[in-house]
Amino acid sequence: MTTFEELAAGKKPVAVIGLGYVGLPLAVALSRHFTVIGFDISVNRLEQLRDGHDVTGEVDDTTLGQAVIEYTNDPTRIKDAGIVVVAVPTPIDKHRSPDLTPVVSATTLVGQNLGPGAVVVYESTVYPGLTEELCVPILERESGTRAGEDFFVGYSPERINPGDKVNTLETIVKVVSGQDEATLELLSQFYSTVVKAGVHKASSIKVAEAAKVIENTQRDINIALMNELALIFEKLEIDTLEVLQASGTKWNFLPFRPGLVGGHCIGVDPYYLTYKAQSMGFHPEMILAGRRINDSMGRYVAQMVIKRLIQSGRTVNSARVGILGLTFKENVPDLRNTKVVDIIEELREYCVETIVHDPLADPTEAQEEYGISLAPESELTDFDAVIFAVPHASYAAMSPARIDSMFKSGDRFPLFDIRGMFDHERFIGSRMWYWRL
Repeated sequence: MTTFEELAAGKKPVAVIGLGYVGLPLAVALSRHFTVIGFDISVNRLEQLRDGHDVTGEVDDTTLGQAVIEYTNDPTRIKDAGIVVVAVPTPIDKHRSPDLTPVVSATTLVGQNLGPGAVVVYESTVYPGLTEELCVPILERESGTRAGEDFFVGYSPERINPGDKVNTLETIVKVVSGQDEATLELLSQFYSTVVKAGVHKASSIKVAEAAKVIENTQRDINIALMNELALIFEKLEIDTLEVLQASGTKWNFLPFRPGLVGGHCIGVDPYYLTYKAQSMGFHPEMILAGRRINDSMGRYVAQMVIKRLIQSGRTVNSARVGILGLTFKENVPDLRNTKVVDIIEELREYCVETIVHDPLADPTEAQEEYGISLAPESELTDFDAVIFAVPHASYAAMSPARIDSMFKSGDRFPLFDIRGMFDHERFIGSRMWYWRL
């Protein structure tokens, strides 16, 4: 097995497979202590990184420029690596089942280029058992060698929160696991080098896999409860956030809020766990109920828009509705699994014209992934209703006068602030009819 001394001395490099939101920050952090090979299949992504810019915004240009990383799409470079970190996406398909294509492809490629004594550690979110049941056989088949004898396997789930500059790789405890004690000790020493918060040694790979998948499942269920409460309080004509503020004065009340649940983690990970549970003959009711609630919120918001348009005396057919924000969360350019799309699609079913703006989203990606053309800020005008779908900082800084300028002439225009980023009292007495979840 590769030794830590070999890694620390630069005799064996570390290869990071997948240079996205997870892989790049890890590669940059590791490059301060080890020789690092950064592998990605996207030539465009590699060119951007060589030019010193990360379009995801996770690593700033100065930090990226100081990192010494060999960027490559040549899989044979993996053969030299003592540790291979697999950090590829694990999405779901249109049937909400795990799409294992990226992890299978990456594992096949690694297996074909696996050096003797190498340790392969997975960071991708998976269901309990996947690493040993799916990935290890592929590595053995493609390499013609045996796990535990010729190469070794571990699992250390990523905990990256896109856009978060406080809770980062270095400041979040790293869960580490290995197929045997020696692998666990090596990976613990390896990750401890870059993670200042320390590591937590899981007793098995399955435990580490399960720990990761329930982290976001727990958040998903709690947000689903807030969303269901928002539906109830809407009928009771009570402001949800005022209720939560009041309840939040109790020391053990959890500070969750209603909203759209998208992205590559919270809106996806629970389906990996439910998939595995159902394959074992168990039907998880609470987890799936939470998913149903959260997946329905985009349509609910759209229906509230339609009601408000009618109540304000406006014609729904051909109404112009401005949608500000398309990414899955605030202050990041990530469009993966954004639930704002659900609002747009539902409004289009009512023949509403939607004008979408987002200062951070990539216009090309928005067009290719969702068929949405992003409008420039100059076109944010002449609206019958406005939806602040994502609370980007630039939107939160808008004055009431700027928001007012987006509407047509007249009175009582619906203004939707989904996440409640504005103080609703600032709109009292204005011609805007404020609503939030």
